[in-house]
Amino acid sequence: MAVITFCSNEIKETGQTLSVSAVATHMAISHNYKILVISTNFNDLSLENCFWEYEKIRTTGAIKGETNNVGLASGVEGLLRVLVSNRTSNEIVKNYSRIVLRDRLDILLSPMTKSYQEYVNITPNYADIISIANKYYDLVFVDLSKKMPKKDVFSILQISDVVVMNLTQRLKTINDFIELRDNNEFYKRKNVMLAIGRYDKFSKYNSKNIARYMKERNQLSVIPYNTLFFEACSEGKIIDFIINARKITDETDRNANFEKELKEFDENIVNKLQELQMKL
Repeated sequence: MAVITFCSNEIKETGQTLSVSAVATHMAISHNYKILVISTNFNDLSLENCFWEYEKIRTTGAIKGETNNVGLASGVEGLLRVLVSNRTSNEIVKNYSRIVLRDRLDILLSPMTKSYQEYVNITPNYADIISIANKYYDLVFVDLSKKMPKKDVFSILQISDVVVMNLTQRLKTINDFIELRDNNEFYKRKNVMLAIGRYDKFSKYNSKNIARYMKERNQLSVIPYNTLFFEACSEGKIIDFIINARKITDETDRNANFEKELKEFDENIVNKLQELQMKL
């Protein structure tokens, strides 16, 4: 049981949400794990839209056979009402999450509120929600919002077994993270991994060059830029895309390369968890 948090110190788009969606989906399909993905975003359904058509995200029964819709209409807000009443169990988070792949992959939707103040009132509870979920699920993935107050971000990072820092292939982004790491001991920890979303292998700043520039011993994990993948995520079809990519045998196919890099990302997380476990 482990918490894997995807985050970024970059204000601009890093592909973080699509990356966590892809990795969690791949691991749910490839391993016998029970996985939860928690969206902490404010007024943004980008993560949920990877799995369902946009207009069906907040409706019940969007997936055939789905039964665990208790309180789904209120999502995190409904879950918090139950937690406050102390009517909790290890499965309580599952009861308020949405099934994607039965007994493999669930999603805890982001708050429904469009009021930022209401969102700020909710975010201090995420650390407790994650800790409870971690007692039931094998892996809990957190898509950490840039709009969350810093104190709540820190609380989540502190309880995370693995922190995946998402970078871009911009020199300023890379230098900003180097400065952040130099000035903050947290980002020097062994449980911090580096990743690049929307990755262009033809860039001067490819993963090998970035690793060399940053004096990183381990090569960075990447999610390649792939138009078909982005389209699938905008149509709620990420599951179909990844399943089909896994079947491709032509190594020259761009989707085969996407699957190859995604599998390596998957393996890097598994290896990191095993490495950290050995040091306990």
